[in-house]
Amino acid sequence: MASFSFPNLWQKLKKTLWLAFIFGLLSCLLIGFLTSAIANANSTQIRGVWLTSNDQVRFSDQGRTQAAIDQLAQLNFNTLYPVIWNSGYIMYESAVAQREGIQPFVPRGDQGQDFIGDIIAKAHQRRLMVMPWFEFGFMTPTYSELAANHPSWLTQRQDGTRTFNNAAGEVVWLNPFRPEVQNFITDLVLEIVNRYDLDGIQFDDHTALPNEFGYDPYTVALYQEETGEMPPSDPKEPAWVRWRADKITAFMAQLTQKIKAVKPNLIISLSPATYNLAYNTYLQDWLGWIREGIVDEVIVQLYRSSLSSFVEPINRAEIEEAQGQIPTAVGILTGLKTKPVSISLIADKVRVAQSEGVGISFFYYKTLWDVAPEDKSNRIQAFRQFFPRPAFRR
Repeated sequence: MASFSFPNLWQKLKKTLWLAFIFGLLSCLLIGFLTSAIANANSTQIRGVWLTSNDQVRFSDQGRTQAAIDQLAQLNFNTLYPVIWNSGYIMYESAVAQREGIQPFVPRGDQGQDFIGDIIAKAHQRRLMVMPWFEFGFMTPTYSELAANHPSWLTQRQDGTRTFNNAAGEVVWLNPFRPEVQNFITDLVLEIVNRYDLDGIQFDDHTALPNEFGYDPYTVALYQEETGEMPPSDPKEPAWVRWRADKITAFMAQLTQKIKAVKPNLIISLSPATYNLAYNTYLQDWLGWIREGIVDEVIVQLYRSSLSSFVEPINRAEIEEAQGQIPTAVGILTGLKTKPVSISLIADKVRVAQSEGVGISFFYYKTLWDVAPEDKSNRIQAFRQFFPRPAFRR
């Protein structure tokens, strides 16, 4: 019978323990790597919803606000875009608005609260990000105090007309090339940035200008000074389009720099139209903005009425390029008061977006399930399937 040797047994035991330690360490490192990778992927996955002026009844009441945010959190949304600049008015007690004499009222919630601040606080408790939405951009209604008090700030067509009709009604456009307008917009944005514990701020397709505008005396003189020529009579002339688009890009670059100087980690979000429409019709070169690092995320508005018309633009090169540089999502229409959208069509669009690896933001909160063609409980159950797992961005 072989003799027992304690030293030999100890050597074998030490070797076994050492191998077990190495295996355990490698396993922990692998798990940590995979967890980190998943967290990083989730951190850029946009699951948002816009809170419009039509949603203010719900979000003006603290109890209803809490219930709505709790429900969105349970459905694994991660980002809210509440409107903060709409119809020529700012949605809080603004010193900038008071300075310009453009706001004869103080927006307050039902309990007297600053309802934008209330949304931010409640959302952060549930780990949702909040990026106030600068909806109207350079646009303002004809009836606003802003239009009445500063007529020289408005731009015009060749024939001198100023009014423009769109989904917001009859509006006029602030001249984005005038220093006074740029200073006003900058002051408003920086006031928002300094006032709130926000995660970002969102601009959209109205931080732009319809190409038929820009024939006001100030802009004509500026173009003559810089080019030695009169603006072309064709508003779509390529050099004239490029000159105006570059001016808006330069302003946005300066605005982003000023925002980042105050809060370097703040996300600059943009929700534009598809690129050809945005650039050629509204002078908004948002691909150029991405290339220059002006924006940190983009949500392209694809409010299409059919699945086929939704699929085509989501496969365009502009989406692919954006995806390669910043968090990218598409805007999906969940309905309008006069135009309900079926949950089956919404679900089909969500599946397409997710298969293409882009995030999603829904327009808008009230039509998620409160104003819809199907029963509310059925709509909520469908939304529960869209995001089965949490994806926190904060």
